[in-house]
Amino acid sequence: MSIEVRVPTLGESVSEATIATWYKAVGDAVAVDEMLCELETDKVTVEVPAPAAGVLSEIIAAEGETVGVDALLAMISEGAGAAATPAKEAPEAKAAEPAPAAEAAATGKAGEDAPAAKKAMAEAGLTADQVQGSGRDGRVMKEDVQKAVASGAGASAPAAAPAAPVSVPRGPVNGDDAAREERVKMTRLRQTIARRLKDAQNTAAILTTYNEVDMTEVMELRKTYKDQFEKKHGVRLGFMSFFTKACCHALKEVPEVNAEIDGTDVVYKNFVHMGVAAGTPQGLVVPVIRDVDAMSFAEIEKAIAEKGKRARDGKLTMAEMQGGTFTISNGGVYGSLMSSPILNPPQSGILGMHKIQDRPMAINGEIVIRPMMYLALSYDHRIVDGKGAVTFLVRVKEALEDPRRLLMDL
Repeated sequence: MSIEVRVPTLGESVSEATIATWYKAVGDAVAVDEMLCELETDKVTVEVPAPAAGVLSEIIAAEGETVGVDALLAMISEGAGAAATPAKEAPEAKAAEPAPAAEAAATGKAGEDAPAAKKAMAEAGLTADQVQGSGRDGRVMKEDVQKAVASGAGASAPAAAPAAPVSVPRGPVNGDDAAREERVKMTRLRQTIARRLKDAQNTAAILTTYNEVDMTEVMELRKTYKDQFEKKHGVRLGFMSFFTKACCHALKEVPEVNAEIDGTDVVYKNFVHMGVAAGTPQGLVVPVIRDVDAMSFAEIEKAIAEKGKRARDGKLTMAEMQGGTFTISNGGVYGSLMSSPILNPPQSGILGMHKIQDRPMAINGEIVIRPMMYLALSYDHRIVDGKGAVTFLVRVKEALEDPRRLLMDL
């Protein structure tokens, strides 16, 4: 009996995917729910498990192919060969050829490593044998590579023999530039990022307004309570919860920044689903924290930490990246001093945070050094007027420079 393996439901607005990696080959035995392949969609990576135990008899969609929802990927045969177990095998067969499980135990691997892990190993100069996999079937995950690097796994590796010198021509010689180029197909995620950002520029009337905030009070408050906060709640007190709270406070006064345009209608949201932009090895993703306006500082910090980890591990689901009403992007973690963020459609506003830098400021007629941060609000001028945008940014600034305003709802 043959069992079909089909593309699972990919999520709202996603109709196709690309076969990223096959972890099983034709003729391999598979167990129920064992991962067969990985699909790359516009937003997330989807694992396809085996629907039944048996032998993978046919692969219909090869790596790199684009497939639609419910498309046929492979066939699994259920039969005498598929039902055979090590307990029923003849002793001489066992002696002649080690079982796959034994091979996996000997090598520490039973399936191919995750694509992100392969890239990380290449960058760190590690081989698969130097990394202990923690994924399904002993697969090496990206975090395993990070642990190996932290423990100095690469230190014991023998030094590679120096490569023979290669003469590389300088500048265009006889039109051979193409021979020195590398052409790599864009991932579906990168294609989607490019398309959506360009669509935002073509559709929305994007304008950016700037301000700066004195971070003295927030930094003092954080310094005073961070140890108690972490001891009680089990999570570090960062700056993101302050900015999230300040934005929720400002959105109440300027609701159009939290709205969206639907045809000729303006849809006002009486809630805040906050998108938090996060950079990953695969590209920029924006997980959404729902009803963040009803959360405490501790709940916000826990949610941001959890979403960030899932984003870096490539384990975000489609539902976790949909439905956002406003977005915060923190380019400051990479050292950005100022930027103009692009809207995440159909949202009408995005706040850009930047690097905190000591600068001389005139305070009460005196020059003092203060930790300052530039803020940037990009907004859709079709729905948000300049007055509303400036008011929003000023309210965020006031709340951060005097956090007591958040407690007093001022």
